[in-house]
Amino acid sequence: MSIEINNESGVKVDEEQLVALSRYIFERLFIHPQAELSVLLVDEEAMEKLHIELMDEPGATDVLSVPMDELTPGTPDKPTPQGMLGDIAICPQVAEVQARHAGHSTQDEMLLLATHGILHLLGYDHEDPEEKAEMFGLQRELLTGFTGKEAPVETTQ
Repeated sequence: MSIEINNESGVKVDEEQLVALSRYIFERLFIHPQAELSVLLVDEEAMEKLHIELMDEPGATDVLSVPMDELTPGTPDKPTPQGMLGDIAICPQVAEVQARHAGHSTQDEMLLLATHGILHLLGYDHEDPEEKAEMFGLQRELLTGFTGKEAPVETTQ
């Protein structure tokens, strides 16, 4: 499994825990062991530029996902094929504000955002109530399994 973290945010982040979470999600969703994931941690200015470029929306957001090979979760008998899962960009500064509002730690928010971003790379979405229930249910299940504690459900953005 190739999980690359590039921290350009200027904020100290527990990168090892983000890698461990990503590995956990890969294993739980039967993602090919040689699939690739890139996580970019950026400041608010860089995130706003990405948000405008990718979504044509102003302002810094919390997490953005850019799928590459359109991989989807596998099964025990048929794991996801090898490929590039994609890139996620996370803004720790936005995560810190959201964590304060939600009443949990910034690191918990970072784990939530990483999980959310990875699920988007795997084709999950939350545009309609049924999709949202499925995605956020899986997000909570993965986070609770990884951390061993009740996980927050969603971000404030």
